[in-house]
Amino acid sequence: MAEKKIVTIGGGSGQFVLLSGLRDLPDIDITAVVSMVDSGGSTGRLRDELGILPPGDVLKCILALSPYQNTCRSILQKRFKKDRRLAGHSAGNMLLTMLSRYTGNFPAGVAALAEILDAKGEILPVTVDRATLVAELTDGRRIYGEEAIDLPRGTQRERIRDVFLVPHHHSSISVYPPVLDAIAQADYVFIGPGDLFTSIIPNLIVPGVRQALLETGAKIYFTINIMTKYGETHNFSGQDFVIKLEERLGRRLDGIIANSAKPAEGVLDVYRKQKSSFVEICASDSFWRDRDFHLLDVLDTKGGIVRHDSVKLSCIIQEIVSDSA
Repeated sequence: MAEKKIVTIGGGSGQFVLLSGLRDLPDIDITAVVSMVDSGGSTGRLRDELGILPPGDVLKCILALSPYQNTCRSILQKRFKKDRRLAGHSAGNMLLTMLSRYTGNFPAGVAALAEILDAKGEILPVTVDRATLVAELTDGRRIYGEEAIDLPRGTQRERIRDVFLVPHHHSSISVYPPVLDAIAQADYVFIGPGDLFTSIIPNLIVPGVRQALLETGAKIYFTINIMTKYGETHNFSGQDFVIKLEERLGRRLDGIIANSAKPAEGVLDVYRKQKSSFVEICASDSFWRDRDFHLLDVLDTKGGIVRHDSVKLSCIIQEIVSDSA
């Protein structure tokens, strides 16, 4: 089978899971496009104090694509405790920051760390312009910063009507050019899994990305989240995820990957306390017609956390890619 060019678009833990599964698939060339709006924890502090792009999600992608993932995670995600300035920072974030400052730009720092860890594929920031993610709610209020959007305060919050980016030092934000090249040359683009408004859509609203996805000859697939998230996708159905994403793309998705296995009640009870619910999907619904629809068990609940299983997900993707060979 000829090598297939695959582009993934997302951020956070969802993209880590996806890339961990794709890493060992044969005959694929991976490019991971990563959101640049993370503003929490160590990443947020480095962004605010040193003026660099947020390293956290990129670090996860590098680790996911490294054959030394298990060993390196324990080292690079270890957080400093003793030194006052370093306390709370992860070793990997600090290393990526140092490499970026020494090379003079963030993408070169990312490439250097990927080289150290023998990462399979390429990791690209969607933009090299610093920006803040802003959410506009249905009541007209605005919430500034990915962390604040991601962790709603209080018991009630209106739905998100729209999200947009506010540049820090320029009048506008531009896409990192290699991202456009990767999308243009791709055979497949896999979007998600991940938080819809804070990990996925922030990539699509960077000027140039949506147009590239409209013009590409690649087939575009979307992996629907297993659980809803309060403050972002509260009470969303599987269709709601797809409708919202297709509105952003301005085109129909070619394929959908969705989970059919329901977590145990004990696990669901924990999520209910966070106002999070299982995304029910009916395979016979006419909505899914005319799309390449894959509704299968991709569930992983190890440690009581609901996520996609990287191996199960990669098996579905391998089948999708192989069927077109």
